[in-house]
Amino acid sequence: MIFPCIDLMDGKVVQLVQGREKALEADSPLEMLRRFAAFPEIQVIDLNAAMGTGSNDELVRLVAAHARTRVGGGVRSVDRARALVAQGAHKVIVGTAAFAADGIHAAFLAELAAAIGKERVIVALDSKQGRIVVKGWREATRFRAEEVLAALEPYCAGFLCTYVDKEGMLQGTDLDWFRRLRAGTPLEITAAGGITTLEEVRALLAMNVHAALGMAVYTGRLKLEDLAGLLRELPAPGSR
Repeated sequence: MIFPCIDLMDGKVVQLVQGREKALEADSPLEMLRRFAAFPEIQVIDLNAAMGTGSNDELVRLVAAHARTRVGGGVRSVDRARALVAQGAHKVIVGTAAFAADGIHAAFLAELAAAIGKERVIVALDSKQGRIVVKGWREATRFRAEEVLAALEPYCAGFLCTYVDKEGMLQGTDLDWFRRLRAGTPLEITAAGGITTLEEVRALLAMNVHAALGMAVYTGRLKLEDLAGLLRELPAPGSR
């Protein structure tokens, strides 16, 4: 699967470099949804909520009303996850709250899975310099994504794995890292961060890893018509 990304900040669709520097502002959410109409599901991240600087709930609700969405950003309580589902999110992405100082936050994850269903939960394993980063990518943990996959499996339907080192930089991604992650779990994996070329997207899909695409799409490095064509080449769900 290919997931175009809509990242929201201060009421606008944006793209950041390394989760910090705003590189561009895009068209309105509804215009982006029109452009992304060929794709069955959209990834939506509320950057203000992730950074603790407010939220874009109205825009999240607007997007979710018009498209099937997986939504993340600031999901640090069960109530927040429930609210996103109530706003129309098909799946909820949780990152920071999934981890405690000594490992995964199993009690929270169990409560979350019970509240909205584990089939709706995606755990974000955003990694920089080999370590999982949290709190809007501003704080590093001591954990590697490869080390926690198995422990997280009982609480979620899959993982969003962002290669933060190259996120937003249009310099390519680390396909070897995604191969290692793919070998580490039978659950769904979605790759993000630095994916720049159609060849990289093809390589990820060939290893049964989804691709979440942002900067390369917004800058035109990846053409939506090419991606839609690639999507049509994929086997039907359940045929693998």
